[in-house]
Amino acid sequence: MKIRRVVTGHSPSGRAVVASDTVLEGVRPPLLPGVELHQLWGADETMSYPDDGSSPPCPTWFPPVGGFRFLHFVLPPDAQAQEPLRGDAEAARTETDRQTPGLMDTMDAERPGMHRSDTIDLVYVVSGRALCELDDGVQIRLFAGDTLIQSGTRHRWSNPHTESCLIVGVLVGARRRSGDSGGSRVMHRDPARTRSSPTR
Repeated sequence: MKIRRVVTGHSPSGRAVVASDTVLEGVRPPLLPGVELHQLWGADETMSYPDDGSSPPCPTWFPPVGGFRFLHFVLPPDAQAQEPLRGDAEAARTETDRQTPGLMDTMDAERPGMHRSDTIDLVYVVSGRALCELDDGVQIRLFAGDTLIQSGTRHRWSNPHTESCLIVGVLVGARRRSGDSGGSRVMHRDPARTRSSPTR
């Protein structure tokens, strides 16, 4: 999927200008079958203006405290997300880490797709339907037009329907209190175990 992104900035005299008008291609991480992700914008620290509208560096998928990410997320139907991994598992992990640095490190080793990040995720469902499951088994049913405030909790996505669900979200870096395990388990580096179908 291609998404147009228009960014404003400032001229040397301080006037508002269109800094860029580009079309972005999404990424399809091999360990997230059927999922397509766009990182539309982001920064690792509070923005300072005026600026020229250049894209700030975002070396990791999740932002640190003071940073943010603006994302677009295509969640495929469960049947597509359950397709078996093709090819070398280690190579798939390497490519997934290249496309979404740090994402797989948040995945639960025992419950595929369950993950938690030190962010508050502001989610809007553009089209389709999805389920967001929390670690106590509660499933939140979301429909087009719904919003979700994901407050640094463990969760996983699924789509038990026939059409893809399109989601946009803003992830804002947050602090986690020392000693808060949140029931999380040790994450595995084994690609065969960390492959994270959102359907489970």
